[in-house]
Amino acid sequence: MSKLVSRRVSLAAAMPLVASVVAAMLLTSCDGVQQAVDDLTSASPTPAVGAPTQGGGAPAGDGSALAVLATLQVQPLSTEKKYQRDEFGTAWKDVDHNSCDTRNDILHRDLRSVTVGKDDCLVLSGELADPYTNRTIRFNRGKDSSAVQIDHVVALADAWRTGAYAWTDDTREAFANDPQNLLAVDGPTNIEKSDQDASEWLPPAKGYQCSYVARQVGLKARYHLWVTQAEADAMRGVLSTCPTQPELGE
Repeated sequence: MSKLVSRRVSLAAAMPLVASVVAAMLLTSCDGVQQAVDDLTSASPTPAVGAPTQGGGAPAGDGSALAVLATLQVQPLSTEKKYQRDEFGTAWKDVDHNSCDTRNDILHRDLRSVTVGKDDCLVLSGELADPYTNRTIRFNRGKDSSAVQIDHVVALADAWRTGAYAWTDDTREAFANDPQNLLAVDGPTNIEKSDQDASEWLPPAKGYQCSYVARQVGLKARYHLWVTQAEADAMRGVLSTCPTQPELGE
C-alpha cells in the first residue's frame, strides 16, 4: 500500500514481517482485508534517512511476539495530521460481503448461546466470557447493548499516530475491520482503555496480558506501524514473562 509506511521498516526486518503477514492472512476470510494487506506489503521496504531504532533486544525469527517486537521501529507519535475516526471508513462495514456487518460478525464469533434476528445476522442476545476482566457478561440488544462493545486491540487513534495517517483509505478501512484487531469485550472496560497503548493500559485480567500484547505486536508488524519507546518497554516487560508467546496468539 503506502510507500510512506513501507519506508519506515528496515530492509533487515522485511522477511520476518512478510512471513508474519502470510501467516496472519490465513486466519481471516475477509477478502478486502487480505487485499489491503497484500498491497501494503507488496513494495520492498527501503530504509528512511535517519531511520529510528528497533524496539526490542530479542533475536528476531523464532516466531515469538518478543522476537517480532525487536523488528518494530521506535519513534515518537506523529502529530503530522489530526486523527479523525472517519478516516478509517464507515464504522462496521460489511467488508467480507456476507450481508452481515463487522460488528455482528464479531459478536457471532465471540459470544456463546447466541440468538439472532430473522436475517440470521443481527445478534439479539448472547453471553460473553470477557477476556479483559474474566467476567461473564450478558448481551441483550437494546438498552443494554453497550454492556458488550467491540474493541480495536490496536486503537484506531494509536494506529493513526504510529503510521496509519499515511495509509490509503482502503488500508485504513481494512485495518478498522480486520477480525484479528477486533474483540468483543466488557463495555465499561473498553471505554476505560480508550485509545491508550500498552504503556498506558493493559487488561485488568493479568492472565490475558501476554495474549493482548502479543496481538498488538503482531498487528503492528503486519501493518508496518511503529511503537514509542515507552510502549516498546512496556510490551517487552509483559512478553518477558511469556517469551514463547506467539504473535497474534491466544
